[in-house]
Amino acid sequence: MSRRIHIFVLIDALGAACRPAQTLLADRLPYRRALRTVLGFSSGAVPTILTGQYPAQTGHWNLFYYDPAGSPFRWLRRCGLVPDAVMDHRVTRKLLKEAGRRWLGMGPLFECAVPPRQLGHFNYVEKKNVYAPGGISGAASIFDRLVAAGVPYRAYTYHHYSDAEVLAQAQADLQAGQAQVFFLYLSEMDAFLHFHCGEDAAVAERLRFYQEKLAELYDRARELDPEMTFSVFSDHGMTPVRERFDLAGEVRALGLRPEEDYLAVYDSTMARFWFFQPGVRERMTALLDRLPCGRRLSDRELEEHGVYFADHRFGEVVFLLHPGWLIAQSHFNGKGWNPSGMHGYHPDDADSSAVFFSNRTRPGEMQTIADIYPALAESVEAR
Repeated sequence: MSRRIHIFVLIDALGAACRPAQTLLADRLPYRRALRTVLGFSSGAVPTILTGQYPAQTGHWNLFYYDPAGSPFRWLRRCGLVPDAVMDHRVTRKLLKEAGRRWLGMGPLFECAVPPRQLGHFNYVEKKNVYAPGGISGAASIFDRLVAAGVPYRAYTYHHYSDAEVLAQAQADLQAGQAQVFFLYLSEMDAFLHFHCGEDAAVAERLRFYQEKLAELYDRARELDPEMTFSVFSDHGMTPVRERFDLAGEVRALGLRPEEDYLAVYDSTMARFWFFQPGVRERMTALLDRLPCGRRLSDRELEEHGVYFADHRFGEVVFLLHPGWLIAQSHFNGKGWNPSGMHGYHPDDADSSAVFFSNRTRPGEMQTIADIYPALAESVEAR
């Protein structure tokens, strides 16, 4: 009996505005769409793809959220007398990373990406592997549905493989008849595009490898199943960086006390704040509103984008940089971080748009990355 084959390939950061990407497998995947991403980073975008639900439903938006009562590191709040030179030392961060990964249930990819002195106020979203059943806390993913339906599948990600290993293993498993559904997450384009954004020749050269290996996978799948489905898509694009701004330095100049007056988490394109004393919120928002690099997002706007949380776990105030601006020395990237491209901007930014390429026409009009999920779900429904 012939088997129905579905192959889904997620290439991280492959943007609709990236010219070399526009020809990737164009002869095999004629259905091609640019898709609006979600507001935020891959930690929110990927669960949206895998569930069809926005972060407000999945609970997955940014990695760190305010949860002083439930923080596995809440004991750190008793270390107030420990000098900053010790608390924020690279050895301390490494120990906290290993403690989170090995003993505190934070998952194998946990990083101490906020100041250790503040870590006791926060919890971490991705404690589980989102590419496995049960990995997304607030919604069932495609992997949950495949298991429930008894559909044999294989998922290949950076948790265990390089991109080259993903492609080689998928080809071997396809040939051996190991599954009907294959999900490949190719993560290395993101790191490459961070430092080669806008360099069309370099990006085209890099994509030749993916073109060759994916074409081989496509052709073999079609030999095994002439009616097979093959789709390539992304979670977001990559925007050229033009300006850098020391947001944390501006906040420090207010003279407010971290932890006592406020908390802040600085990502590359977004800052999130919580306030604990009267008048602090007003002073902070007055500063933010006069800065040239970005703007505050209203609760209404967060709700419109599917990233509003009534308990403000991800920030009482969310400040988003304008496309092309970068926060200097963010918590998630060290002092040497100097990329030419970045993502995490407003979804209206054309450079941030994702792609969807397929050998099959989709019913209706695909508009956002949430619309990728029905294509994934067909692998369960059309066995």
